[in-house]
Amino acid sequence: MEIKRPRSDQSQNPRKKNPRNPGKRRKILEDFDRNKLEVCGKEDGFLGSYYEAKFVGKVGRNKIMVEYKTLVSEDDPQRPLREAVEASDVRPVPPVVPVSGFEVLEKVDAFDNDGWWVGRISGGCEDGRRYFVYFESSGDEIAYPVHRIRVHQEWEDGQWFVVR
Repeated sequence: MEIKRPRSDQSQNPRKKNPRNPGKRRKILEDFDRNKLEVCGKEDGFLGSYYEAKFVGKVGRNKIMVEYKTLVSEDDPQRPLREAVEASDVRPVPPVVPVSGFEVLEKVDAFDNDGWWVGRISGGCEDGRRYFVYFESSGDEIAYPVHRIRVHQEWEDGQWFVVR
């Protein structure tokens, strides 16, 4: 019987390293509110979308169980959907960035179909309360009221960055 010993780098540091900065350990949900998360949609038809959720528990080394705030179970539409997701697909809910308006081609998130979808402003309506958002992934262009559009932000190395 062969006994496999862990490699020395695994035995001393069992946590996953951050690929962008190998000297820094990747923290999973240690630095932000576990009740205010977003999960990135990775499946066909959901690519480029984010869904609000809360942390339920760990599942193995790199996965966590989340409960969505806007998605429901197929088995029981009265119950929120629970799902095991890759920890790397989870981020905190971005902070609100106050704006007085949006510019054409500005990258934004629009709330539709129970989640936030990444798109670009393609124009504004004359009333100034709605903007057209173009979604590259689907080719759709849809008008949204201002309260359903937010500034697009990226979460990198524990910080938010506005992406225009």
